[in-house]
Amino acid sequence: MSSNLVSLRGVHKRYLLDGAALDVLKGVDLEVAAGEMVCVVGPSGAGKSTLLNLLGTLDLPTRGQILYEGVDVTGLSSRELARFRNEKLGFVFQFHHLLPEFDAVENVMMPGLVRGVARRKLEPAARALLEEVGLAARLHHRPGELSGGEQQRVALARALSMEPKLVLADEPTGNLDSATSEAMHALLFQLNATRGTTFLVVTHNRELASQMPRVVTMRDGRVERDERRDRSAPAPTARAAPETEDHEAEASAAEPVEPTEPETQAEPSPVRAGGADA
Repeated sequence: MSSNLVSLRGVHKRYLLDGAALDVLKGVDLEVAAGEMVCVVGPSGAGKSTLLNLLGTLDLPTRGQILYEGVDVTGLSSRELARFRNEKLGFVFQFHHLLPEFDAVENVMMPGLVRGVARRKLEPAARALLEEVGLAARLHHRPGELSGGEQQRVALARALSMEPKLVLADEPTGNLDSATSEAMHALLFQLNATRGTTFLVVTHNRELASQMPRVVTMRDGRVERDERRDRSAPAPTARAAPETEDHEAEASAAEPVEPTEPETQAEPSPVRAGGADA
């Protein structure tokens, strides 16, 4: 059996934009082992967010295979994919997508509540996760009472709540100031080291990319470079977000928990799997 947690084999993705075919991914091959920290970088339009959507089974490839622990998930039904995402994957997006009417503990419990797990079984673990990400004093604050960095820490705790083997993060510090971003980066490394959680992070943040042990560079829908670096250097140490961080939460409307697709200017219509590729 393959030792890889996830494998992409010959993955293509084509959209229809104003009646014209747009090939966003053009034969991507990628393997990620359990416990890795992988950073995906590249210019806008390179296919990074599309790749993340496919890895998260939020979309399906036009052609190719996506295997998790050797099982091709592209043939699963919508119901099976939803259950797979809930049980096996964690998501952290640029916008936290926390539910404003619930406090931090309740937001972290939400994936388990959706799955039908009793609240009394979920709450101790949710509290422990929030303490682990440095929010022991903010357990019962609602998103509107938290700073941007604290909101992202709650989102990270929520992503870990079902103990996924893989966490997918799309620009997780894109809306944070530099000091808060550094604290968030260090926290990702700490969780990888203590929990063995696999992280795949899409980012434009050069500081984060420079710290990652593996950097995948995409360009024009293909993997241009796949670089592994020496892991003997110490990872950044997690620390609390700076006290000067503004605790007046940014106003934000509740949105569906789904990443935006920045690769095209208009909302494309996907060609069904099996469609022709250029």
